[in-house]
Amino acid sequence: MKPAPFDYLAARSAGEAVAALADGGAQVLAGGQSLVLEMNYRRARPRRLVDINRIAGLDRLEAADGTLRVGPLVRHRAFESQAVPGPLGALLRRVARHIAHPPIRARGTMLGSLAFAHPAAEWPAVVTALGGRIDLVARGRRRTVAAEEFFTGPFATLRRPDELLAEVRLPLLPPGCRVGFAELRRTHASFAQLAVAAAVTLSGDRVAAASLGLVNAADRPVRARAAERVLIGRPLDDAAIAEAAGVAAGQDADPRPEPYADAGYLRHAVAVLTRRALGQARDGG
Repeated sequence: MKPAPFDYLAARSAGEAVAALADGGAQVLAGGQSLVLEMNYRRARPRRLVDINRIAGLDRLEAADGTLRVGPLVRHRAFESQAVPGPLGALLRRVARHIAHPPIRARGTMLGSLAFAHPAAEWPAVVTALGGRIDLVARGRRRTVAAEEFFTGPFATLRRPDELLAEVRLPLLPPGCRVGFAELRRTHASFAQLAVAAAVTLSGDRVAAASLGLVNAADRPVRARAAERVLIGRPLDDAAIAEAAGVAAGQDADPRPEPYADAGYLRHAVAVLTRRALGQARDGG
């Protein structure tokens, strides 16, 4: 298949890009790793493609004042480097290495992944678990949406057709925070069948804060709040990890049966991956 006919605009400024989105019939081209495939299958038929790759400053990746700011042209591969400091950088590096394969990571973007909202994509669940906030701009307005509210279903978000994802902001994890990430997939470059991201902060030998994100465990990214509550105030030992894993699988997850995996199997896998991610965090991940 080939795309349906469309107009093409190589925007030179954010203002030009936003103006081109105003009629609601356009799509933004950043990495294009998901959009172009959808256009080739004609599942996406934009009247106009607005290419933002020539706009200066949209590749901003900056950690300052306790916040990581990520622009719409920051590629997946940027997170494989040491560009992001501390425990947050360690978690993002671990996640990035699970995304597709190097050519995709060299072109695809974090914000493009958020906009596409594939249930099996890693970044939406990670950003949701960490309490990320997403800035959206349109002609004459700007708004911020919490990631936990942004995703409304498979391939569905609160983004309006005339809005550009301008930035995502993630709180930097505190020094000493421990992280883990575990994923199940059929092949090295496949989408995740399931995955779990964990960030745990200890006070002495007790859990003071925990963030758990579940990938493809429901029709949208899941922050496993019930499992997080199990951990708070307890040592991060085998008993706490096992209980939190069971709660993540039984209460937080809402998996959809697949041709080769029923809901029971998927809940079991969520528990296993949660134990692995928390085990990595406990062991100094």
